[in-house]
Amino acid sequence: MLISLFVACYNDALFPQTGKAVVTVLERLGHTVEFRHRQTCCGQMHYNSGYQQEALHLMRGFLDVFQDAAVICVPSSSCVAMLREHYPKLAAASGEPQLLRQVEEVLPRIFEFSELLIDRLGVTDVGAFYPHVVTMHTSCHALRSLHSSGKAGELLGQVRGLTLVELPQSDECCGFGGTFAVKNPDVSAAMLGDKLRCILNTGAEACTGVDNSCLMHIGGALSRQRTGVRALHLAEILAATKAGGSE
Repeated sequence: MLISLFVACYNDALFPQTGKAVVTVLERLGHTVEFRHRQTCCGQMHYNSGYQQEALHLMRGFLDVFQDAAVICVPSSSCVAMLREHYPKLAAASGEPQLLRQVEEVLPRIFEFSELLIDRLGVTDVGAFYPHVVTMHTSCHALRSLHSSGKAGELLGQVRGLTLVELPQSDECCGFGGTFAVKNPDVSAAMLGDKLRCILNTGAEACTGVDNSCLMHIGGALSRQRTGVRALHLAEILAATKAGGSE
């Protein structure tokens, strides 16, 4: 199967290893992955900050790039939530029926990474090996928008050598929230402190999830406090194999 990767702008700029890991996993499963170079941003930051016209422009760009893609993989539940929940609103508000039809046609072909593996490809065991104790942060968008929070756990449960420990208060936000962390730094830091205490109480060696936005927030604090606990995307764990090492 030919799968188009919409890597997400912050992954492209800050976490390229996640995109590479997605490709590794999908190619291991026998699929071909393409990266369309004109892709940019889904427009979530603009939309959430009130810049509707700018978000509309980015939506048009996304549609132009991916309109003919058979399957689109997005390693970010945050971006997928933007596409599914807000693109129809933007298109409807534009007053252009054709634009709304374009959105409605492309949405069924868009999958968050864990959704793609389980719901579209029917796979839970991707041949991964990661001999570490891991806990999982469930992002707000995965939990409340996509309702797909259990899928990452299913995939982790099939990873050889991995011990998955439940994260206390896993339904609570990490405090990032995009521009929320910038506009409300004190509240964001307090929420992050609660999340870190829960992570450290598990005794895990690594914290994973499906959104690098959350993991950037969490990982920064884990690093600053010199906890020795890693934060890494689900795809990076699934890409690891015994032959390729555990990291």
